[in-house]
Amino acid sequence: MHPLPRTVPELFLQAVERHDNPAFMRYKAGGEFASIPAREFRKEVELAAFGLIELGVQQGDRVALLSENRPGWAFADLATLSVGAWSVPIYTSLMPDEIQYILNDCSAVACFVSTAEQLAKIQAVRARCPALVHVITLEPIESTEPSVMTARSLLEQGQAFRSTSPGALEQRLAAIKPEHTASILYTSGTTGQPKGVMLSHNNFVSNVIDGLKSLAILTTDTHLSFLPLSHSFERTGGYYIMMHAGATIAYAESVDTVIDNMTEVHPTVITSVPRLYEKLYAGVLQKATDAGGFKKQLVFWARRIGLDYAEKRVAGGRIPVRLALQHHIADRLVFSKLRELVGGRLRFFVSGGAPLAPVIAKFFYAAGMPILEGYGLTETTPVISINTFGAIRFGTVGKPIENVEVKIEPDPDRPGDEGEILVRGPNIMQGYYNLPEKTAEVLSPDGWFRTGDIGLIDDDGYIVITDRKKDLIKTSGGKFVAPQPLENELKTSRYVSQAVVVGNRRKYASVLIVPNMDSVLRYAREHDMTTDDPRVVLESGEVQALFDELLEKINHDKASYETLKKFCLVAEDFTIEAGELTPTLKVKRRVIEEKYNHLIDTMYDPEVVLTE
Repeated sequence: MHPLPRTVPELFLQAVERHDNPAFMRYKAGGEFASIPAREFRKEVELAAFGLIELGVQQGDRVALLSENRPGWAFADLATLSVGAWSVPIYTSLMPDEIQYILNDCSAVACFVSTAEQLAKIQAVRARCPALVHVITLEPIESTEPSVMTARSLLEQGQAFRSTSPGALEQRLAAIKPEHTASILYTSGTTGQPKGVMLSHNNFVSNVIDGLKSLAILTTDTHLSFLPLSHSFERTGGYYIMMHAGATIAYAESVDTVIDNMTEVHPTVITSVPRLYEKLYAGVLQKATDAGGFKKQLVFWARRIGLDYAEKRVAGGRIPVRLALQHHIADRLVFSKLRELVGGRLRFFVSGGAPLAPVIAKFFYAAGMPILEGYGLTETTPVISINTFGAIRFGTVGKPIENVEVKIEPDPDRPGDEGEILVRGPNIMQGYYNLPEKTAEVLSPDGWFRTGDIGLIDDDGYIVITDRKKDLIKTSGGKFVAPQPLENELKTSRYVSQAVVVGNRRKYASVLIVPNMDSVLRYAREHDMTTDDPRVVLESGEVQALFDELLEKINHDKASYETLKKFCLVAEDFTIEAGELTPTLKVKRRVIEEKYNHLIDTMYDPEVVLTE
């Protein structure tokens, strides 16, 4: 019986010994998915660690990691942590000046990079990063710069160093303490410069052990990894937890190939932000609508039956015989096809990073692929709570995991029991790197972390998230409007790709909508429009009426102050490249509001915009 691991390297080494997984990691090579055995992977990590020691990387040094999801990401991360250095992951979507800020803020002495494209970003800012000494390419990229080396060269260097100093790595591993910093994760930040979140080995290991008690990952599971590993959700949930549980981690080629990779890998577990589930859900309904006739009627009937079945099943009541039979038929004719679309073996999804619309959760539950919605932040490593197989409640983010305390701080401006969510436990960050004042704003002396989220805890202990505190809209009439629930409801429509509710300090709330142009163009053709020009279509009376009707549906059960009075359609989707989305696909509200201020103004009569 192994003692519980105390550090991330111990987590890794114990996983290799306990499980000896012959398909520890899988990746696409030569058109097929290849497997890496755990023991083979460990040998390369150890040699890389020897190589880093020989390069002069010291305990406590920062080593950056600029790479897409791949086995090389874990190779670089584990080698760095094994020598007592801190790994600093960087999103590959960032521009050179943003990368420069992170490299200089943490004073990184070395940086792993994946491709020639990412190496070019480093080279563009290298002269302005005085601490950066070594650049190591995961791919065999030729470079004339003496400080740039390949991972293969690092391994060869490590092999030579081990022959002369065989005990060097063991000494480094023994010197790592649970309370030592393991990593700095820079928040993707919807406003301002990113903050470096310092997470210790104990933060990660405790969250893995406690989170696994709720998630119940099996050694027979295969996880498809495609969310950025630079984010704590995928790093803890899709990497460290899977490793500790002995599951196989398969890496998608890219975000764009996820559906194709599902049918190749046949995953049993997938972690994702709600965007994937929104697209799958909208895609099913759109495909049925395009088919028309009996197929459309069948899919929408199955959806209706499924929602009813899911509600009754989760509530714990008896399923009427008629409904059970209808669900069986719906499963045979509709839901089984959806399961095949995601590989045919999926046991469950995990959702985090943003709220999930309850209707989507119910639909996938009825389809035999429950989405276990959880909650967390980078600063909480990240898992705070999660729904489990035995205790799902739609519209909530589950109950706190073991050893994590949650309480609500009352807010006189919020109704009922709502208030800011505070969290305490072994998963709470050490602080923001070099930002003691910012740390003190969110972390109390007795360990309570202010999440910045508004919510409540129901009578059974489930956490309900209302919205981000900083995103709440306060109308000129003093009423608070939570934008995310409205946006999520809108995005369940097959005609909506993105939605951003606006109206702070205005008379009422309105919304910017990015339509799903494929669906809208089909609608236009069905209504005898002869143009495919997106702007002409969006300005047409038929399409404007379509979205008027959609807003009426959204508004029908809302209080007057919560209703969306007007909308504007935006022809181009929000993107990471344009700076409108974070790397984890969260909308940068301030950027959107500044960029589309002229459109927002058209939704309001001439009025005085109140100032704080």
